[in-house]
Amino acid sequence: MKYKIFVSGVQKEFKTDRLALRDYINGDPLLSKFFEVFLFESQPASGRRADDVYLEEVKASDIYLGLFGDNYGPEDSGGQSPTHREFLLATDLGKPRLIFIKGEDDSKRHPKMLGLIRSAGEQLIRRRFSTQPELYAAVYASLVHYLLSAGRIVTGPFDATECRNAELSDISEDKIRWFLNQARSSRDYALPLQTPVKDVLTHLDLLDKEKPNHAAILLFGARPQRFLITSEVKCMHFHGTQKLKPIPSYQIYKGTVFDMVDQAVDFVMSKLNRSVGTRKHGPQAPVEYDIPEEVVTEGIVNAVAHRDYTSNASVEILLFSDRIEIWNPGTLPPPLTVDSLSKPHSSHPGNPLIAEPLFLTKYIEKAGTGTVDIFDNCRKAGLRPPKFRLDSGFFILTVWRKKTAAQLEMAPSQHQVGTKLALSQHQLEILRKCSVDSGITELMKIAGRSDRTKFRDQVLGPLIVSGFLEMTFPHKPRSSKQKYRLTKKGIRYVKKRGKRK
Repeated sequence: MKYKIFVSGVQKEFKTDRLALRDYINGDPLLSKFFEVFLFESQPASGRRADDVYLEEVKASDIYLGLFGDNYGPEDSGGQSPTHREFLLATDLGKPRLIFIKGEDDSKRHPKMLGLIRSAGEQLIRRRFSTQPELYAAVYASLVHYLLSAGRIVTGPFDATECRNAELSDISEDKIRWFLNQARSSRDYALPLQTPVKDVLTHLDLLDKEKPNHAAILLFGARPQRFLITSEVKCMHFHGTQKLKPIPSYQIYKGTVFDMVDQAVDFVMSKLNRSVGTRKHGPQAPVEYDIPEEVVTEGIVNAVAHRDYTSNASVEILLFSDRIEIWNPGTLPPPLTVDSLSKPHSSHPGNPLIAEPLFLTKYIEKAGTGTVDIFDNCRKAGLRPPKFRLDSGFFILTVWRKKTAAQLEMAPSQHQVGTKLALSQHQLEILRKCSVDSGITELMKIAGRSDRTKFRDQVLGPLIVSGFLEMTFPHKPRSSKQKYRLTKKGIRYVKKRGKRK
């Protein structure tokens, strides 16, 4: 059995919101099992008066959901709008009523709409919203609460359910203050900076029976992984194009969802190649990476925000010499498909209570545009179109890196021994130096480099991938005793280069 929801609201003002809300409920894996939405716009044409249809559907519905805004709507001979009549009928029939008020400024509202809002406020709890993500989060929490009260579900969805053994003392007040500061400056969030922690969590629907839910711990917990071990993010950097050991650089990041996103983005950006432009257009020289930072950030935020936190797997970020792969435990919610992600689509957050604070702090910019932005930013950067796929319980994003001149020169050597290569003089000198075991410090002097990490990634890495160099301690790539030497292929290349001279 499904509960029927009657969605009321002035059509001209809320047409987009009503349709989007219907699609959100129909597409959510939990809500779609228990609810169906009535919208007059979705009904076939008939000879019946619209007002009569509305009121009959209110009688037939299980839940009245009202969207109240600035406009009151057309009035009948008695001076009442359809929205007002529908609310009064639902009240008379004793229907559960969920009221969502758009906007904080009541000064612009029609006087009769303001009176309706006040009347509703005297009878039940109202929630305010400004954006569709805020509306989704509020409706989601209200409908889950309805299901719990009705006994249709024993426990709520993961992000809305109590985090076992967690207390309010496990919430970091510093992280709450940081969030309020960011949300107020980014989205004009209404709560003052000194709002008590419990009040902030209550406002964001992050309490379950007075205890922090999973979303609260992931967003603001002092030590989230104490309760949710696999919520960490694993970042790996490989010199080649395959996931092979030894892994040159491997980091596991813990903390809140905000912490993990920031740390993972920093990891990837520090490993990417970059070029610095000129200052002819301003005092700041532009920096261009071989994958735009906007693409990296969007991909990582999506993975952390929408992953399946009930999975025993973690988010994995794999950076190869030709691409980045972001592995996200979970799947796509209906009606989304892999093919639909490159086109405008409605938002279907996997964890709405986590997504909302990310939106308020501008970690998520626009609902439903994240994957489209990834495609657009890749195109603008001259990259191959990104690829989405589902594999073994993971949702995977692949973004291809822009090849540097050095990589283009080195590419043939991976498959063709003896191919004529165009190495730089520094690269050739490094190979000659490595005819005996050589440490990274002396090799950096040859190239005039000072950044050890970038030299290892940008110079030594391609030479190792191409089969010219090898490490003396391959299973301990960061060893202080690590040295580099020529392979047999490298020896042959240096000898042939010497003969040409």
